[in-house]
Amino acid sequence: MLWRCILKVSKAQSEANRQAVVEAAGRSFREHGVRGVAVADLMQAVGLTHGGFYKKFGSRDDLVREAMARALTTSRQRLTNRVARATSDPFAVLVASYLSRGHCENIAEGCAFAALSPEVSRSGDEALKEIFSDELERYLELVEGVMTAEPDKETRNRAIATFSAMVGGLILSRVAQDPALAETILTATADELLKD
Repeated sequence: MLWRCILKVSKAQSEANRQAVVEAAGRSFREHGVRGVAVADLMQAVGLTHGGFYKKFGSRDDLVREAMARALTTSRQRLTNRVARATSDPFAVLVASYLSRGHCENIAEGCAFAALSPEVSRSGDEALKEIFSDELERYLELVEGVMTAEPDKETRNRAIATFSAMVGGLILSRVAQDPALAETILTATADELLKD
């Protein structure tokens, strides 16, 4: 009986370790790019050995896919929660939250679309592209739902333009070396999106 308890704890700890690797990978990939993160460094960052990696994941690509799916979902849920708690205009809350200085500066916890879309679009990993494409639909549904209770084709097009501008504004703000320009990009993009 004691052996079973130890085995269950061991399985539970193994799963906790696996989840820690997925979370750390999601942050590291967003901050440094998928190619900029070595498995050995990632495992060391969570206190595990490189040799244990393949006991938890079939391949590095499997980890990338799982970590990116989780990062995309987590970011969308965070935005959804902010919008749900909005006491004023939910669309304004969505835009302001996404185009905030905090989101701009916190790449590791931010939107994976802004951090990794160019890299993913150039990759040969069709499964990863599919994950991004599926999650893009969910983000667009979120934006549409905030815009109106009954989305139509016009709302869909506005949602696509809005999310595209938000992601583009965030990317350009992050690349700007002049802090004033970075702030202006965020503010100008938000102002344009919030015009009546």
